[in-house]
Amino acid sequence: MTKCGIVTLAIVFFMSCALVRADERPALWLYYPTNLLPKDNVDRLEQLWRRAAADGYTKVLLADSKFSRLRELPRDYFDNCVRVKQIARELHIEIVPAEFPIGYSNDVLSQDPNLAEGLPVKDTPFVVHGGEARCQPDVRVELNKLAFKDDVVRVEAGVATVRDNPENARLVYKLMVPEFRGYHVSVQIQTRNYTGDPQIVPLAGGRTLNYQSIHVKRTQDWLRYDIVFDSLDNNEVLLYFGDWGAAKGTLQWKDWRIEEVGLLNVLRRSGTPCVVKAEDGKQYVEQKDYQRIEDPRMGNVPYAGEYEAWHDPPPIKTNLPEGTRLRVSWYYPPIVYDGQVAGCISDPKFKDLLADQSRRMKQLWGANGYMMSFDEFRCCNWDQSCQERRETPGQMLAESLRECTRLVGPQQAYVWNDMFDPYHNAVKGPYYLVNGAWLGSWEGLDQHVIVMNWNYGKRDQSLKIFADRGNRQVICGYYDNDLSQWKDWLRSAARVKGVVGYMYTTWQNNYDHLEEFAKLSRQRTED
Repeated sequence: MTKCGIVTLAIVFFMSCALVRADERPALWLYYPTNLLPKDNVDRLEQLWRRAAADGYTKVLLADSKFSRLRELPRDYFDNCVRVKQIARELHIEIVPAEFPIGYSNDVLSQDPNLAEGLPVKDTPFVVHGGEARCQPDVRVELNKLAFKDDVVRVEAGVATVRDNPENARLVYKLMVPEFRGYHVSVQIQTRNYTGDPQIVPLAGGRTLNYQSIHVKRTQDWLRYDIVFDSLDNNEVLLYFGDWGAAKGTLQWKDWRIEEVGLLNVLRRSGTPCVVKAEDGKQYVEQKDYQRIEDPRMGNVPYAGEYEAWHDPPPIKTNLPEGTRLRVSWYYPPIVYDGQVAGCISDPKFKDLLADQSRRMKQLWGANGYMMSFDEFRCCNWDQSCQERRETPGQMLAESLRECTRLVGPQQAYVWNDMFDPYHNAVKGPYYLVNGAWLGSWEGLDQHVIVMNWNYGKRDQSLKIFADRGNRQVICGYYDNDLSQWKDWLRSAARVKGVVGYMYTTWQNNYDHLEEFAKLSRQRTED
């Protein structure tokens, strides 16, 4: 070989090595949730994406609640999507659309609110009066005698007052209850320049029975708040009215009440049977002995896919004789934090909605990859659909992930880490309102799925476990804090193989640190 040939081969070799190194550098991602229906939102999207592209961002995780309702949308929406794709092509940005809202399922449940996961209420007593049957408790549950209160709480004339609490400020009642009964708790709250976060919290059997946020304002006149909880398999419940942690200002509670609740948000589908029996166990027949049971507000107020924590439950309309005593069993969807409701991954109709979404998303976006939004799944394995499978929540979730991965194929599938991470939410539990353990959910994770990892608290263990399984990972950093945590992420990411991306992840639409995030990420990949 001539000297010139050797030099040429050397140049080609070093150029190819440089290209490989460039290809192996983690891509910069942008998490971008939006509503693509208003044209103004697309204008804002274009401005930010141009800014991101100028700083080296090449991938966007695009989320829109309307991705779950594509069959209902007007032509303008699809025209806007076409424009978004044109913007991405011009900027050399790859769009990865998010689909399959498992955990946060409200958007897909807007098509059928009855497909929510439900908690069981069993053998609640009803009595017929005037052609209607309503809940009539057989066990008296009242808030009369305090079991405990913190010293900082002063109770006078039926009003509990807290001023400048140094730590915890709680009132606690011990309740003796039947298993699997539903209870409505209400209280009025007033504040004056109060900096804490008051909550109503029922505890039993080593778990919290309700996670609903009540959102008390810093200063407000008396307002009533309502929660509903299920006693589940417990006969003793500790009911807390309080605040956990130091706070300044004044907090007051009054008129706290509890009542057993009737057919609130009753779910009607084959996997959540609603059963009406006589006291002797004889089962009555719907549409014969009583009219069809349904709650028209369930999953529809203020709009489809939203569930009210409390409203007056509907009665049972019936032609049964006056005074007839009934035992009624049903299921209802628990509400977590700010309205989160989970779908039932065991119900065939819910699976059909996911398959329909996948087909429509592929037609709309034609993307190279799709994000499977399995995330913070907080209620599972209570209804008949799940119970009949005789599997753990982890096994059911693993199969659901396999099913959704097949729907994405042959395109690249991505998924959040938390529900498949034994150092995050894939734990023995108790985990929120999940009946059983999420352990083993990771067995449904195909090696070719790319994991979007946001487990900052145990990042070293989390990164390693997915790397050892052969999954590539995108590090989802920033998270609306200063960039010191991102520096920690970068150090941890350098210790494992298969990190293919860094994502600027904001839940507050705060893009102030977009350029600095990119700069820090480039410095790490060039080191």
